[in-house]
Amino acid sequence: MTAITQLSQLDLDATYSYADYLTWQLEETVELIRGKISLMAPAPNLKHQRVITNLGGALYNYFHKKRGQLFYAPFDVSLYDSRKSQLASREIFSVVQPDLCVICDPDKLTTQGCSGAPDWIIEILSLGNTKKEMHLKYDLYQENGVKEYWLVYPYEQAVYQFVLNAETNLYQLFAMHAGDDIATPYLFADLNIDLADVFAENLF
Repeated sequence: MTAITQLSQLDLDATYSYADYLTWQLEETVELIRGKISLMAPAPNLKHQRVITNLGGALYNYFHKKRGQLFYAPFDVSLYDSRKSQLASREIFSVVQPDLCVICDPDKLTTQGCSGAPDWIIEILSLGNTKKEMHLKYDLYQENGVKEYWLVYPYEQAVYQFVLNAETNLYQLFAMHAGDDIATPYLFADLNIDLADVFAENLF
């Protein structure tokens, strides 16, 4: 079998599984969304990196020596498609790399990353990936039971906080935060995140 080392060797219109993905040796970072290759945005810009550093730092301080483990991208999270995976004996057709995720069930951790839904996913939007995060990943995370999902908008300095309704298994907009608000995750009520620190420019 020919090794897949270049994106040009793949058919972007074809459907691939996570098993296929694991054999690839690409320089580019890609995700699979319901079997379709999804190209990651180019290297994150300065604003994105500042937000992920500031927010990740606050989460690390909280989860250090507590339940739940924090992971940064690149980190493979493999998820099922309710229709396609059942038809293919539970084969996995989606693997994503959230900017930040928290996993409370250690049994979901594998040598490759996380198999199944993290408890909390945070995506920090870049200018070119809003549609993917807002629609494709939103539906995928909801379907797989990610209990809490945050969308962070660095340029607007805003956070949309979605929580999965246990009865309907659908996301509800739990809160919107902006500027210097204090944002508190639904799952971890004693964690208070100062967004003024998250969106700080850290000029020196």
